[in-house]
Amino acid sequence: MTHAPQVRIPATYMRGGTSKGVFFNLAELPEAAQAPGAARDRLLLRVIGSPDPYGKHTDGMGGATSSTSKTVILSKSSQPDHDVDYLFGQVSIDKPFVDWSGNCGNLSAAVGPFAISNGLIDADRIPKDGIVTVRIWQVNIGKTIVAQVPITNGEVQETGDFELDGVTFPAAEIEIEFMDPADGEGSIFPTGNLVDDLEVPGLGTLKATMINSGIPTIFVNADAIGYRGTELQGDINEDKTALERFETIRAYGAVKMGLIDNIAEAADRQHTPKVAFVSPPADYVASSGKPVQADGIDLLVRAMSMGKLHHAMMGTAAVAIGTAAAIPGTLVNLAAGGKDRTAVRFGHPSGTLRVGAEAKLINGEWQVTKAIMSRSARVLMEGSVRVPVDAPT
Repeated sequence: MTHAPQVRIPATYMRGGTSKGVFFNLAELPEAAQAPGAARDRLLLRVIGSPDPYGKHTDGMGGATSSTSKTVILSKSSQPDHDVDYLFGQVSIDKPFVDWSGNCGNLSAAVGPFAISNGLIDADRIPKDGIVTVRIWQVNIGKTIVAQVPITNGEVQETGDFELDGVTFPAAEIEIEFMDPADGEGSIFPTGNLVDDLEVPGLGTLKATMINSGIPTIFVNADAIGYRGTELQGDINEDKTALERFETIRAYGAVKMGLIDNIAEAADRQHTPKVAFVSPPADYVASSGKPVQADGIDLLVRAMSMGKLHHAMMGTAAVAIGTAAAIPGTLVNLAAGGKDRTAVRFGHPSGTLRVGAEAKLINGEWQVTKAIMSRSARVLMEGSVRVPVDAPT
């Protein structure tokens, strides 16, 4: 009997923000996977260990959550005035597909460090000590991200005292700017409204702010769907009926946003849009046991990702939160008190996060020039991943 051998593919396993994923240099992928298509998708599925009917990713590099079933492909940029092209693939856990429809804001923090350490940034740009500004072209949504990466002794600084709720240990701070973060070329508000009436079977009519910034996101009020906004993962993810309800909101919101033509298409677009629910500040205890005080935050936000409540907050959804908070009249802005603001601190299941955004009303339409937040990143393992040769290589 002939047994298929395994092949080695250079890869780096990295944490970025509250996510982690497998990073590849495009030039080091097998030839068949260097171009978009079925061969690339099948390879990444096999790397992560999907589809896995057991929901564990035991036979792959994935972590069986939306935050840990991620892949990144990087290359020298094809765009003027950019350093690196960043392509993100969200790998489904239980279905055989990779969703390329959006960005991962958390892993954006790891792109600059990977690019520097893997020769994608010219050596003469890297100081002995200081900061390297890395201009990233986010291929999925066609937008610019600017990362400020700290350097010590000529190498990326990974350790430090910056603490990020949802991440166990402190690390070096990386400031990330999402330039012109509206997803795609359309309006920030695809329906033209700050607040819409969203008809959802079984729930009736919900007030919703639907925004394209960072990632397409549907915001609803927590009390309108029976929540307080202080919920942790177990409160949502162990309730099958609740998960089905959120998926219904997501599907009907996606149609209203023009992302899909009918609700059946939502099943093949798991990564976008996101659904989040907001409420005014309240005291609660985060998943780590850390008390969060109402007077230390502007509002509460909980967000769904790949069908489950996220353990903290997706970076791209944080951009959407910051953008919506900066625009008076949105549900996010109203939950935060309804005043003009350029930054907001919100409570999420793991703690708190601050995000800033600059919004302007130009010719009757809201435009956001950039959103800013701080994250951290660290190499967890580097070397090669192995996949059976029958996974297209």
